[in-house]
Amino acid sequence: MTAVRTTTMATAVTAAACAAVVATAIPSAAINSYNAAPAPERTEVGALVATWDNDGDPATPDRVDWVCSGTMIDQDTFLTAAHCTTDWPENVRFHVSLDQDVQGGLDRAAAEHPGDPAAVARAVAVEGRAISHPAYPGPASDDHDISVVELPAAKIKERWSFTPAALPKAGALGALGPRGLNDTDFLVAGYGTQEAQRGPGGHTHPGGGVRMKAPVSFNALNDAWVRLAMTAPQGNGGACYGDSGGPNFAVLGGRLTLVATTITGDGPCYATNVVYRLDTPGARDFLKPYVQLP
Repeated sequence: MTAVRTTTMATAVTAAACAAVVATAIPSAAINSYNAAPAPERTEVGALVATWDNDGDPATPDRVDWVCSGTMIDQDTFLTAAHCTTDWPENVRFHVSLDQDVQGGLDRAAAEHPGDPAAVARAVAVEGRAISHPAYPGPASDDHDISVVELPAAKIKERWSFTPAALPKAGALGALGPRGLNDTDFLVAGYGTQEAQRGPGGHTHPGGGVRMKAPVSFNALNDAWVRLAMTAPQGNGGACYGDSGGPNFAVLGGRLTLVATTITGDGPCYATNVVYRLDTPGARDFLKPYVQLP
């Protein structure tokens, strides 16, 4: 694993803040440009928006940005990654937006509420309470990189209409076996940036902030992880910076099922998406206080 897939939007996230969010990992971002498409129909997929202090005065936040992706798994629970919700300044506040174009909404709100990050966040998102896995960060075999944001269901319902994602049964991926996994259709979604592009200053990752989707294909299965191929010649797209915590769906029994969340991958975002399984005992134990599991 080489790059944690969280956002590094230059307009709002300072280098110090990024370092706090991703700890010792290199921050990463979004859905690739190749074989990808907008995903307005994936209304259960949202962006994690944060406000925090960056000037030494914790009384009021002075920064706001979308920082990761995630998915509504019931009417008031947003699933994302623990590296998205840990190691922030003490006054960080998390919000969730299910808008298709979160970056556009933030830009418009910033123009309407100059110098007021809290008002900007309220304009585009609903505030909630983040709960990270208590054992994060754990060993590489299972680092427990999973968290939820509990939200006021009434406020979410007032602003967006969505059907929560279906979660997998226990051991659903392992039960498919190698042949079944190779024959399974996978889909990644999120708000992240595009793959690395060369420019005068070196590699950049353009885009981000708009909900996108792309097909991916099975590569490998581990006890806590799935590796999904993002190679363009095979018709795949893939995840990049800002897609952390976002969904990786698979068609199981004819139903689109949220089987894993984006965590990491290769730095340029060309080859592999490494995603955290949701059908394992560890993930299910964490989720069962917050959502009804199949």
